[in-house]
Amino acid sequence: MPELPEVETTRRGLEPHCVGHRLLCLRVREPRLRWHVPVTDPPRVAGARIHSLDRRGKYLLFRLEAGTTILMHLGMSGHMRVVRPGQALKSHDHVDFELDSGELLRFNDPRRFGSLHITEDPPEQHPLLSRLGPEPLGDEFSGHYLHQVAAKRRVGVKNLIMDSHVVVGVGNIYATEALYLAGIHPTRPAGRIARQRYDRLVGCIRAVLEEAIEAGGTTLRDFSGADGVPGYFQQTLHAYGRGGQPCGCCGRRLKEIRLAQRSTVYCPRCQR
Repeated sequence: MPELPEVETTRRGLEPHCVGHRLLCLRVREPRLRWHVPVTDPPRVAGARIHSLDRRGKYLLFRLEAGTTILMHLGMSGHMRVVRPGQALKSHDHVDFELDSGELLRFNDPRRFGSLHITEDPPEQHPLLSRLGPEPLGDEFSGHYLHQVAAKRRVGVKNLIMDSHVVVGVGNIYATEALYLAGIHPTRPAGRIARQRYDRLVGCIRAVLEEAIEAGGTTLRDFSGADGVPGYFQQTLHAYGRGGQPCGCCGRRLKEIRLAQRSTVYCPRCQR
């Protein structure tokens, strides 16, 4: 599934191709995504200029003039790429954003778990965004904040930082990596971790996400950026997917368990 770094990589790849250009139309070939997509463009979409492309969690926000916003979620296996007109369609190419430049932003989604929503209201008020936690790379996310949220909570710390109501975009790969670097056991009760350790964890979360963004995201199955080039952060993974291999710090074999139906790898010596 595309996580925050993959979505941010996509945003950065699409931005120079669409911002400042007019969206001539949305061409919907398959409306049956996670939620039904309207086939006819709403009045404020066709011909509107795209004045910014932002990201909130794992959502792309195409902000149009007159206050209209298109919310895009890439789903489990979706991606957007820039194509020239006349380029042959591939299987599962469901939506085209046709721009006045002649280029197309093409959304491909084999599993159809992605979504597209159009809102005239401030996007922060949309039901899909209104309850999201702070951005992990923003100023609101800090050790103090995380320590306060975790107070008296018995849930494991990995589950806490993967809760989008607590902080957005810290998916399984990045939570596993950050906890390894911070030396915190993934099942340790969130309410039993000191403030200083949360300061370190927040720093590790930021570092892991920033490194992944710079590397173009993590390619494990389906992800590639807007230019079609895969991400390469997987080459620097310290823990995720390395169960049974030696820890890079102490040499002890990394242990793999299941937490909330997700693979979790940790070092039984370094993480406590």
